[in-house]
Amino acid sequence: MAHAFAPIPVESPDDPRIAEYRQLRENRLPRPLDGAPHGVFIAEGEKVVRLLLSPESRFRARSVLIAESRLETDGPWLAERTQDTAVFTADRAVMDAVVGFPIHRGIVASGIREPLPSAEELTSSAGTLLVCEAIANHDNLGGLFRAAAALADRPAVLLDPESCDPLYRKAIRVSMGHALRVPFTVGEPWPEALDHLRGSGWSVVALTTHPNATPLSRLERPARPARAAWLVGAEGPGLSEAALTRADRRVRIPMQPGVDSLNVVTAAAIALAGG
Repeated sequence: MAHAFAPIPVESPDDPRIAEYRQLRENRLPRPLDGAPHGVFIAEGEKVVRLLLSPESRFRARSVLIAESRLETDGPWLAERTQDTAVFTADRAVMDAVVGFPIHRGIVASGIREPLPSAEELTSSAGTLLVCEAIANHDNLGGLFRAAAALADRPAVLLDPESCDPLYRKAIRVSMGHALRVPFTVGEPWPEALDHLRGSGWSVVALTTHPNATPLSRLERPARPARAAWLVGAEGPGLSEAALTRADRRVRIPMQPGVDSLNVVTAAAIALAGG
């Protein structure tokens, strides 16, 4: 029997069925909700919502909230992908009042958070690791996930406990949804997690601007490690000394005089693409 697509109208911003969208206060989202014991996250925009509702996503959707004006164009694909997912619809004024700002994209969805895998589970099936230390900028973290998805073979991301949440709405949006595809977890304790990586056969390669580091071009295949864990740090302070001392190799990207560093996403992309 065909699925009867019947969006649920929402007429009040106070409707309890859409509580997770209200004011999009991210610090409330990890709390338990019906059907989501570990809380939810928010996906924003058609491309990201499509990915969340696709088989490629590692997460399940809890609900979708869409502007009435978008139903004619987005209704057909939503009907195909939301057989077990509630779809709420509201006019723009109500929708803007719910989320707390003009939502120009006109569609958001809530996804169900799941417990993170262990570092051992994460690395057992990965081909390439991107290891992040103290990445506190959501734009940068989202960009790192996008670079990993685009340039690495069977990518996975290992975060230190100080890095921001890949499921924060802005991080997901900047990643173009790839934070929902690329597996990740937090390595604890840190930086001892790097020792565990090395002990399980990974070669930790730290990206640094230090002039004594090996130029990336000298790390060409077949000299490149088969199981490379690329270690990147926050812009400004860079990697901690404790992390650097645990790396198997320290490499740098040669740059023209007068330029001391690259954006961390750009640097990671160059490394992942092969220098």
